[in-house]
Amino acid sequence: QVQLVESGGGLVQAGGSLRLSCAASGRPISNYAMGWFRQAPGKERELVAAVNWNGGRTYYADSVKGRFTISRDNAKNTVYLQMNSLKPEDTAVYVCAAYGSRWYTVDPQEYDYWGQGTQVTVSS
Repeated sequence: QVQLVESGGGLVQAGGSLRLSCAASGRPISNYAMGWFRQAPGKERELVAAVNWNGGRTYYADSVKGRFTISRDNAKNTVYLQMNSLKPEDTAVYVCAAYGSRWYTVDPQEYDYWGQGTQVTVSS
């Protein structure tokens, strides 16, 4: 079992930045690909970013390319999402997830473990 706990969410003005953290426990995540998803009210869950086991390959949704950066520190069993130039449409609950493979997938149904999420609210 892998337990995931997100932190770093909050209220920020448009154009601002936040850094989300996802701390894992229970097992090392070094053999897991990791993803950050978000879900806004009335919208489907969206994969925002994903990273393979060693950080060497990443995926970003078109809506966040150039603004968000996913990274990981396997020594700290933690994954990060740096969010810059935030927009009101980025408002959502952000959830990290672990996929039991070294290579990420964009299919949320493939992810094995999920955190509870952290709220990000961007005001205009």
